[in-house]
Amino acid sequence: MKNIVKHMQSTQREPLPGKKQIKNAAGGFVFQVDDWTRLERFLILGTEGGTYYASERKITRENAQCVERLLKENGPQVVNTIVAVSTEGRAPKNDAAVFALAMALKLGDADTRRVAQVAVPKVCRTGTHLFHLAEAVKAFGGWGRGTQAAFAGWYNGLTPDHLALQAIKYQQRDGWSHRDILRKIHVQPGADRAGVLHWMVKGWDSVGELPHPDKVLAKIWAFEKAKTAKGEELVRLIRDYRLPHECVPNEQKGDPKVWEAMLPSMGITALIRNLGKMTKVGLLKPLSATTRFVREQLENEDLLKKGRVHPMTILQAQRVYVQGHGDKGSLVWTPEQGVVDALNAGFYLAFKTVEPTSKRTLLAMDVSGSMDSGMIAGMTGMTPRVASAAMALVTANVEKDHAFIGFTSGGFGMSRSRGDESGVTALKISPKQRLDDVVRYMQGLPMGGTDCALPMRWALANKIEVDTFCVYTDNETWAGNVQPVTALRDYRQKMGIPSKLIVVGMTATDCSIADPTDGGMLDVTGFDTAAPAVMADFARD
Repeated sequence: MKNIVKHMQSTQREPLPGKKQIKNAAGGFVFQVDDWTRLERFLILGTEGGTYYASERKITRENAQCVERLLKENGPQVVNTIVAVSTEGRAPKNDAAVFALAMALKLGDADTRRVAQVAVPKVCRTGTHLFHLAEAVKAFGGWGRGTQAAFAGWYNGLTPDHLALQAIKYQQRDGWSHRDILRKIHVQPGADRAGVLHWMVKGWDSVGELPHPDKVLAKIWAFEKAKTAKGEELVRLIRDYRLPHECVPNEQKGDPKVWEAMLPSMGITALIRNLGKMTKVGLLKPLSATTRFVREQLENEDLLKKGRVHPMTILQAQRVYVQGHGDKGSLVWTPEQGVVDALNAGFYLAFKTVEPTSKRTLLAMDVSGSMDSGMIAGMTGMTPRVASAAMALVTANVEKDHAFIGFTSGGFGMSRSRGDESGVTALKISPKQRLDDVVRYMQGLPMGGTDCALPMRWALANKIEVDTFCVYTDNETWAGNVQPVTALRDYRQKMGIPSKLIVVGMTATDCSIADPTDGGMLDVTGFDTAAPAVMADFARD
């Protein structure tokens, strides 16, 4: 009888009887997530770099088709989802949200287009976002009257001061400039902004020695003067007119006094991006007042949330800062330890508050070869393997009763689990470790095939009592003789524990190992800032 039952069990390359499953890109059978879930994955994770089994082009086109289906189903809800993900800072980058909004503007029905037009200023909060939208709109059919009205609304909706800042800070991107856009649309400016728009389109014939008498245009005057200013004159212009770093000529950015003048008015995102340069020029050094100021900014939870700083941005910044050189260019620096520690603290602060569940939690990291391909939101070095470990640390920091394991089929140096040839091993990760240490550790682990049933099989074989299995994976499971849902069912029955399974998807694919018909399983999108809190709520019912 045991043999009969055994032969009826489905391997991961066979569908489960009575279950609606699809074949993933690796050839394994999994569950298909609904289009709304896939939309959130796309908006948060992006598709840059593709995956081990699918190209970036293929995944991007599949996600675009998903967006198009949803626009036909309920276009206004698609736009509302785009706005929510973008404005709440749930995604590391805004690119996918801008792309999807362009689709809504051009491919949606009349109601959808009206909602999308209103959403443009909410999603496109900077000139760079607007230039991205212009390029995406071009790909979906160009400039109709509704599109023109949406872009005009962006310019008309800004205060004169903010419009002037946008004009000097974000001048061009993707082959677009403000002049290019303004020549395509019809803006009827009031007297308080006419001068700014005129400068955007035609510039000024000359720049006087004295500041412009109009307060708004005085900022543009200062920007024009800064193009040729040096030394104390440049420092004075930066301080008096709060010029952003984009307005300072690159050849003047080797002067620490210039950076010191920019620092008080520098936005938190710009500060994070320029830590290496400020260290290189000698502004950030041990025990200095400027270093103390930067640390306070990086550890200011309200400032991080107001600036919509995503934890992935901080993780990437720490990875680059610690290595002492950028991924591109020739800039090198010696990291200041206090800054590294502040970035570490800021990473956790950037997530939504997570309350402990007091549940026995197994944090199971898929370290197979496919997890080492692709990039989270297009960030260099941030593979699903590395990013998943960093995200798991958020849970580990609040759950005292937790353990880390890594799993990969075939082992390649991993320990063998009982009764199975695949590998599971305890990971040497502690929430007391700094993120950069964990990143280096994860990058050095061996890898093999994907078998997402291993965490449950290992826990059962070793009689480990687990309330919540948190599996961080790309869902491309294929290598096991037992499907993950079967392994969880066996664990529940034999251990007598109503264990839950939370699957943290780290790629924007349409599949999951979580059975949508099982109330004890949850699928969440990796590196959604809200995910750890949602996971904790699910674990505690």
